[in-house]
Amino acid sequence: MHHLSVSPSCSSIWLICVLLGLSAIHTQAKDALTVPQVTLSANKDTQQLTISWQGGAATTFDLMILRTEFNETVFYETLNVTLNQASGQHQWTWTSVEPLECTSLSVKIRSRDGQKTSEWSNTQILQGNDLPSDERFQFYPQDRIVPVGTNTTFCCIVKEGLAFGNIRSGNRVIHSTRLSRRSYAATIVNQGASSNTGTNVICRDELKTLLVGAVVFVGYPPLPTDFVCETHDLTSTVCRWNEGRDSHLYGKRQTYYSVNKSPKQIQRQITFNRWDGNWTLVAVNHLGQYTLTDFAELGHRVHPVAPANLVSVNRAWNATVLWEWKFDYSSLALDCQVELTFSGQKTKRTFSGVGLRSVVLSDLYPDEDYSVQVRCGAQENFWKWGNWSKPLSFKTSTTVPDAPDVWVWMNGDNTGQVLWKPLTHRQSHGQITAYEVTFWSPGETLQHTDIFSPDTSAAPINLTKIAAFKSGKVIATVIANNNAGASQPANIPLRLTDVEPLNATRAVYVDGGFPLFWQSDVNATCGYVVEWHEASCMSGLPRGVDQANFQPGVRYTFSLYSCSIEPPELLQRWQGYMQELIPSSLASLSTRQQYSNILLTWGDIPLVSRRGFIMGFNVYMSNGSQFTLLANLSDRARNYTVKGLPEGSYKFTVKAYTAAGEGTGALASITLEPYTDWLILEILTSLGITALFLAIVTFICYKKREWVKKAFYPDIPEPKLPGDWSRTPVQYQGPLDVKPSSHSVVHIVERPELESSKEMLVVIPEEDEDEEGQGIGDEPVDTDEPASLRYYNQVVDERPIRPRFPDSSASSASSLDSARTDVTYTGIQTSGSSLVWLDSHGSSEDHQPQAELSVNGGGGGGGGGGGYRPQMQPKAPSEEASPEPFLEPQAAISGGYKPQSSWHFDPPVEAGESAGLAPSLGSPTSVASTEFLLPDGEEHAEEKRQLSSAAATWFTNLLSSTKP
Repeated sequence: MHHLSVSPSCSSIWLICVLLGLSAIHTQAKDALTVPQVTLSANKDTQQLTISWQGGAATTFDLMILRTEFNETVFYETLNVTLNQASGQHQWTWTSVEPLECTSLSVKIRSRDGQKTSEWSNTQILQGNDLPSDERFQFYPQDRIVPVGTNTTFCCIVKEGLAFGNIRSGNRVIHSTRLSRRSYAATIVNQGASSNTGTNVICRDELKTLLVGAVVFVGYPPLPTDFVCETHDLTSTVCRWNEGRDSHLYGKRQTYYSVNKSPKQIQRQITFNRWDGNWTLVAVNHLGQYTLTDFAELGHRVHPVAPANLVSVNRAWNATVLWEWKFDYSSLALDCQVELTFSGQKTKRTFSGVGLRSVVLSDLYPDEDYSVQVRCGAQENFWKWGNWSKPLSFKTSTTVPDAPDVWVWMNGDNTGQVLWKPLTHRQSHGQITAYEVTFWSPGETLQHTDIFSPDTSAAPINLTKIAAFKSGKVIATVIANNNAGASQPANIPLRLTDVEPLNATRAVYVDGGFPLFWQSDVNATCGYVVEWHEASCMSGLPRGVDQANFQPGVRYTFSLYSCSIEPPELLQRWQGYMQELIPSSLASLSTRQQYSNILLTWGDIPLVSRRGFIMGFNVYMSNGSQFTLLANLSDRARNYTVKGLPEGSYKFTVKAYTAAGEGTGALASITLEPYTDWLILEILTSLGITALFLAIVTFICYKKREWVKKAFYPDIPEPKLPGDWSRTPVQYQGPLDVKPSSHSVVHIVERPELESSKEMLVVIPEEDEDEEGQGIGDEPVDTDEPASLRYYNQVVDERPIRPRFPDSSASSASSLDSARTDVTYTGIQTSGSSLVWLDSHGSSEDHQPQAELSVNGGGGGGGGGGGYRPQMQPKAPSEEASPEPFLEPQAAISGGYKPQSSWHFDPPVEAGESAGLAPSLGSPTSVASTEFLLPDGEEHAEEKRQLSSAAATWFTNLLSSTKP
């Protein structure tokens, strides 16, 4: 029974304990999840909101932050916040993106235990400046200082009743977000460093009636460098540093410095009266701070001050410089550096000594201006050079000049000059007052001295004075004088004859000069002299090629002479350019036409215009802007012929070229025209040949004039007319009327008393005409009078001719008026007489023509007429030939003339029978016809047949037609 009673008792106790434990746990959990009691505090400069609350023993809380007006959640997060034992509260700080003034914020917190949470605390509100009670136009933050590269959010609170416009940074509009009814926010990202006055950010309303804004300063935290401390007087300390990176913060926002907790300062140097050995620099600004440290022993940081009160003691070739010290360095070993300035060039010289206070500067030039500065440093444990002293200027003393550099130049006309280089200021050692030139000969007392002004550099060689020396060796001496005295004499033997020029070889410009090479000469006992000058100049001076200021495009001539006690001897000659350029110009280009070719001619290029070694010439034909290369010629060419061009206008350009390229060249134009001179020459040549041919023909004809006369122009028989021919014959325009004698009969009679048997014409007087000059034409005539002898051209009037009676003067023209024809002799024309041929051997009855004229007359008988008829048959030639030698062949045969009706311009077919002889050109002709009257039987003459030819016939006819 006991056992049973004990068991229930233990079970009850255990159950009570379990129930009590559960009750205690439940009570504890219920106490941890109490509702927090929240308080707020804000730091608007840093935009931080500090939230404090009492939340029991809980360590986990839910925190919510909202924008009050729009109830928008800004922050919601579960936080683990431990209890602050000192204050007995939980505390957490939240940093807002927007300034806390922009809008009101609501904060509430609840406790959390796993999934269990307490109720939310009462909402705590941080009032913003956008409340309706504050109607101002506002902008935040103001004068904010931010690091470079950060983002900054600005907010604009629009004035009550206005609409928002935009937010700008400079000229850029920033995207805006609405925070509340009146508040708008905009964020500038990755900001760059601002200027001295900061960066302006502004806000405008929609109508741009109001403007509000702020300035933001963007910069860097301090970063000083080169912090070091040293001593100048071996007692005190001077610490210096550099700002380093620019913070871009100025004014009250700039960086402040402090060394070993000294008062803050903005200077970057600080002095202590003691030597501490350890120093700390702190640099602070609104964006942060930076710390540097330094430590050293006193002897290792000695920095001497600058020397003071410099003075100099001057001599010709050196000077002594002295100075003073501000502090006592008498026991300090120093190294001092002297900077010497001369002619714009600076050199440094170093001197050492304990407590050094002066130095001697050697190797100076007389009569020169110098300037010096001095600085010193500790010789042991050298730290750095001290500062430079103020510069000291001084001038060295004068002394005698250097000996001049002398040379002899001989001209082509056997005259010469003694030349010397004008002494530079460094060589003259003072102001030159004069030059003395003396000509003398060794072993002779005679000498000639001339004095020249300081600006003279040549003395003429007086050949008259030189000839006075007996020996052929003459020496010229040049001495320079200044206020300190005379220079050493400069002697040179005279070269009284000009040196034959050598062929120059080319010198190449390399590395700033012309390297010249030559073989050594045993006669050059005192070396060599190099004479150089521009090739276009006629004189030169001995100079060192390293001293030349060579110019591009200029040809230089270098001559090498041996130096000895004898006159200089020319050994070698060079020519070269520092740099070859293109030729500057070409001599004038001329053109000339040669038939269908064009000759281009140009002259030599002046030496100064070549600007390089001419390698050749290029000939171009220009066509507008295009150039066609015609030829590439050598450098010696001066003309070129362009062949086979058609007529037209052409332009040509000739360009010289060097190693640098082509020059500008010369342009010439020409118009190719037909070559009329050649045509004129051909015509003149033809005329000359023709004239020569005619002259030859004339000469031959003159030599063969007898033959020509016989062949082409034989003599004609002269008419022999009896009677008185002393009166001037009357020229009639009408025909020659040949009338019979008073008995009207032509008698052919023999005149034995004549010296020859030559036939002749007998003048038969003609009847007188009436007063009007007209014959009695139609009146009756006496039929017993013989008929008048008339000649008719080609036609014979067969009508009976009435005889003419002595008493009828008009009968001579009555019956033949209508066809009367004058008988005309070549060269003689007469009228008024009737001419008949008389035979010296017989009467007229013995020579009656075979065909007698029929005479009809009233009441009378007729007599046989003796007149000529056209184409009458010749009578039989007389068998008695006249022995007289003066008779022409055709005159030897008695007979009458007849018209040459069978003679034509072309030879007749019967030429061989009756026209073999060339007829006489002296035959009587009819003025009404173009034919000659030939003597009867002339065509049968044998000797005339031998002279006949077609050419003679044509020429005779031609000459006949030209007779008057």
